[in-house]
Amino acid sequence: MNGHSNRWIYQVDWVLLLALIGLAVIGVSFIYSAASVHGITDPQYWYQHRYVRQIAAFLLGLGLATAICLVDYHLIARWSMVFYWVAILFLLIVLFQEPVHGARRWISLGFTKLQPSEFAKIATICALGNFLSRPLDELRVPGIFFQALGLIGLPFCLILREPDLGSSLVLIPVGLVMMFVAGIPRMFLSRLLGGATLLVLLVIVDALFFPKLLPVMQLEEYQSNRLRVYFGMSFAPKDASPADKRKADLEERKFKYNVEQALISVGSGGLTGKGWCQGTQNALGYLPKTVAHNDFIFSVIAEEWGFLGSMTILMLNAIVIFQGLRTASRARDRMGMVIATGIVMLWFSHVFINIGMNIRLMPVTGLPLPLLSDGGSSALSFMLAMGLLQNIKLHKRNY
Repeated sequence: MNGHSNRWIYQVDWVLLLALIGLAVIGVSFIYSAASVHGITDPQYWYQHRYVRQIAAFLLGLGLATAICLVDYHLIARWSMVFYWVAILFLLIVLFQEPVHGARRWISLGFTKLQPSEFAKIATICALGNFLSRPLDELRVPGIFFQALGLIGLPFCLILREPDLGSSLVLIPVGLVMMFVAGIPRMFLSRLLGGATLLVLLVIVDALFFPKLLPVMQLEEYQSNRLRVYFGMSFAPKDASPADKRKADLEERKFKYNVEQALISVGSGGLTGKGWCQGTQNALGYLPKTVAHNDFIFSVIAEEWGFLGSMTILMLNAIVIFQGLRTASRARDRMGMVIATGIVMLWFSHVFINIGMNIRLMPVTGLPLPLLSDGGSSALSFMLAMGLLQNIKLHKRNY
């Protein structure tokens, strides 16, 4: 028993674990910083503090991740379809909840809220990884390919219906990479990629130039406005009256505001930043308090820790991604490799899109920055994913 424990201690990816702890500590620190200057760290009860809830979510996630490591991932994979359909059930339940800020994304549990889409991503990766682990000859059958698409398409459509465009779209690169690694024929994937690209272009053209041309794939008005801001388009039509133009300009300014203030925050940090809790963009309310601790947490870090702090965040995320790819390359079988690759792609997509929207390389989508953005469901789901990644590494030699 002692030898078995020592072997596990030796095989744990300590580099990955330390990077995750580093990100979690930084996340809690800057959630406190982003919230404290607005007085929203002083609720009625101590456990209502945002940073306290984030600590609780991380510690719970760490405990569940440890528990996951005790079970061979093949056993988890056998139950993956059960987890998948439970996630689908919760995605259906959430559509009947009362909308919050125009979206139905959360299920109230009384003391907290649960965001099912975060867990649905992990359940989809597990189910798809298990499904794609079949013999390579079967993966060449068109029917199998369409079934794999269905596994991705169902949660994609339900999450899009909430609406949560960012979380639904992130399933596309994750699914494509998993199918490529699993051995799905490139001809199938190239056609899928071409079709997906065409569909995205049609949706963008519809949103920007021909509203309601595609009623089935209609974006919400605020999503179309975010695209107009990203592409630098005016909100006012060419034949607008002066009054309509003034109204459209006000609307445009409202949607540009968060992005512009986030970019100013990043640029004003300089090399070493203004100091923890000393960011003026946040303290003076230029970076709105409703988004500073979640969607735009990277801007707060960049302002208060400067370029060096930003590079620290990038370095820690690069370590997570590199160690994940290393685990995938050394997995004992194709299923482990496919699941590990899906987890890495999910992490990379969140990091790339979130930081990209903070520096105006990507449109605003609301995707959280893993372990840094405020959100218990996000922190918990990513820790579960990292536990599964550790599991694949720990059990790579248990033949």
